[in-house]
Amino acid sequence: MSAGSLTILVIDENRIRASIIEAGLRDAGHRHVTVVHDVAGIAKRIAALEPDVIVIDLENPNRDMLENMFQLSRAVKRPIAMFVDRSDRASIEAAVDAGVSAYVVDGLKKERIKPILDMAISRFNAFSRMARELEEARSELENRKVVDRAKGILMKSRGLSEEAAYALLRKTAMNQNRKIADIAQSLVTAAGLLDPLEGE
Repeated sequence: MSAGSLTILVIDENRIRASIIEAGLRDAGHRHVTVVHDVAGIAKRIAALEPDVIVIDLENPNRDMLENMFQLSRAVKRPIAMFVDRSDRASIEAAVDAGVSAYVVDGLKKERIKPILDMAISRFNAFSRMARELEEARSELENRKVVDRAKGILMKSRGLSEEAAYALLRKTAMNQNRKIADIAQSLVTAAGLLDPLEGE
């Protein structure tokens, strides 16, 4: 995605600071920049605008304001670059936990906007990729467990070897044009209905 095609939302109650961010973005070639000075109803504005990236500038954030912005970042699932004038360890940890991609303390300078934005996008993409891979690994592990339980049920009820039980699951999946894990889950569910101890 090129710089010019990104839609960027800048949230900043301070108009002078917002103009610094906007100028830095425009200098970097970003044409679709929306600046919002009032955080009231910001979730609706984000939903309507659907920005690719969000830049939040908090001049002197208090705990409540930071927590509101962290809740926002958890909800929107987009790259977020956050500028603050001062911070403490707890706030930094909360920002990381909330999924803020770049948390910059006392670093609001026009020429720094582009590299910080690029870093926020790269970090967000890397984190999203890792989260997706983790979810796929968990799903694969869960599928294996279900297939193993289904094989056990077939081995016990039909007197089959492990290989024969797996071959039967695979053949049934191919005949029904379904995944082996789906067939296995159906078998485990049915076995649990017929014999509650079997589905355990």
